Amino acid sequence: MTLGLIAGNGRFPFLVLDAARAQGFSVVVAAIHEETDPEIDQRAAGDERIVVHWLSLGELSRLIEIFHKEGVTAAVMAGQVKHKQIFSSIRPDWRLAKLLLNLRTRSTDALLGAVAKVLGDEGIELISSTSFLEPLLAPEGVLTERAPDGEECKNIEYGLGVARALAGFDIGQTVVVAAQACVAVEAMEGTDAAIERGGSLMRSLEDSAEGYAAAEPSVLARKLTVVKIAKPDQDMRFDVPVIGLPTIETMIRAGASCLSIEAGRTLLFDREALVKRASEAGIAIVAARR
Repeated sequence: MTLGLIAGNGRFPFLVLDAARAQGFSVVVAAIHEETDPEIDQRAAGDERIVVHWLSLGELSRLIEIFHKEGVTAAVMAGQVKHKQIFSSIRPDWRLAKLLLNLRTRSTDALLGAVAKVLGDEGIELISSTSFLEPLLAPEGVLTERAPDGEECKNIEYGLGVARALAGFDIGQTVVVAAQACVAVEAMEGTDAAIERGGSLMRSLEDSAEGYAAAEPSVLARKLTVVKIAKPDQDMRFDVPVIGLPTIETMIRAGASCLSIEAGRTLLFDREALVKRASEAGIAIVAARR
C-alpha cells in the first residue's frame, strides 16, 4: 500500500515516515515549502519506497494531482501548519480559494475538516495522524519524579475549565495559569509562544511589584502551570496535541513548574529525554483521562 504524508513542521512527519516505512509502506511525501524541514529529502535519499514532492501551502489542486499520479488512496497529516499562514502572503489556488470562500469560520477544525472533505471527494481518505504512533500517546499518571503540589493542583483544576471553554471554540488548546488566575491563552501563535508570553507577563508583574511597598510579591511570584488539552470532539486525523523537548525548554525559560496534559490524546516526542529534562528542572508532568 502507498501512503500519502502531508508533512508540516517539526519532528512529527519524520516519526510517521519512519514508522510507516518500518511497517512496509511506500510513502509519498507532500512537503510544504513554508513548513517542512528540508531534511525530509535526506531521509528519502536512497530509498525507492519514499518519494518527496515539494509544493506551496496554497497548492491544494497540485496536492491532489500528485496523490492521484502516485496512486495514493490514504493519507495522513503530520506536523503543524501554522494557522497564521492562512493570513500571510501565500496565494491559494482556485480550489483552495473556493474552499476558503465557502467557510463560515477560518478555525483550525473548519479549515482542515474542509480539506479532508475535498480529499475524500477525490478518493483520498485522510486517516488518523496517530495511526502509526500509538506508543507515543501519553500514559495516564504522573510522568516525572515529582507530582503536582497542592497549589499546582488548584491551578490545573481552574485551568481545565478555561481550556475546555477555549478549545470548545476552536481557539487554542493551552492555557497558562498562576494562583488560579489565567495569565495567557493560546491562539494562532501556538503553545510555546503562549507559554513565553505568560512568562514575560509574570516577569513584568514581578518587576512592577518591586516599586510598590504594598505589593505582595508572594502572589506575583507564583510559578506558572501549563494546561494543554484536546478539543472536546478532537479529530485525531489532524491537530493532535503534541509535547516535545522544546516545550519543556520554553517552560523552564518562562518559570513554569507544572504541565497537565491528556492521557491517550497527547503525543509525547522523545518521552524519555523530555521527562528527564523536566525532572531535572523540577517540573511536574501529569497526564489524566478526561
